[in-house]
Amino acid sequence: MTPLSWPCPLPGGGIAEEYALAFDQDRDSRLLIVPALFDEANRMRRLTVEVMRRLDGAGIDCILPDLPGCNESLQLLEFQSADDWRDAMEAAALHFGATHVLGFRGGCMFAPVNLPCWHYAPVKGANVLRQMVRAPMLASREAGHEEKREELMALAADQGIELAGYRLGSEFIREFEKLVPANSETIQLIDQDMIGGSGLWLRAEPGESSEQADALAAVLAMGIRS
Repeated sequence: MTPLSWPCPLPGGGIAEEYALAFDQDRDSRLLIVPALFDEANRMRRLTVEVMRRLDGAGIDCILPDLPGCNESLQLLEFQSADDWRDAMEAAALHFGATHVLGFRGGCMFAPVNLPCWHYAPVKGANVLRQMVRAPMLASREAGHEEKREELMALAADQGIELAGYRLGSEFIREFEKLVPANSETIQLIDQDMIGGSGLWLRAEPGESSEQADALAAVLAMGIRS
């Protein structure tokens, strides 16, 4: 596994160098992975890398790029838009010569649809935000006053908001709440029932499962080779 950089387009023109993890030996089959989002990305990072490791052993290159504003990115998250993330993943697919795409959870909403694609446990933008907004609601309740989700989201859509340590801009909130994963003939769904066990995104802390990594890698390897 090696760190690579790739040219990510900026909204006003120009590029920014972004980071990617890769198992890359310039093989014919090349899988671009769009990671899960926010806290779910942290909980599923180990699973994601272990799936990549297994696919590498099966002769498949794998690339895991950072979304702008996340992980090692030097861009500010609060200035990102949904279109920025979609453009970034399309640029990464082109730069790395991806032949296939895998989206994890919320990352499915930004997975390029012009390539054969798998969506693992896809989730809507509104559902992602619903989970993230629970923390400030609980904090307000403990402080002695109730905040309704509708009021928080209205404020977020107007001024932006910090959720679970992530500062999200108002434009991003307005776009993201309406997003749903794409649905087309090029996309195959991978439900958790196909992998077994409970989803690692449900855990309070980052976790791992060699059994789930084996199962997910097997589904992908079979699909890529067919």
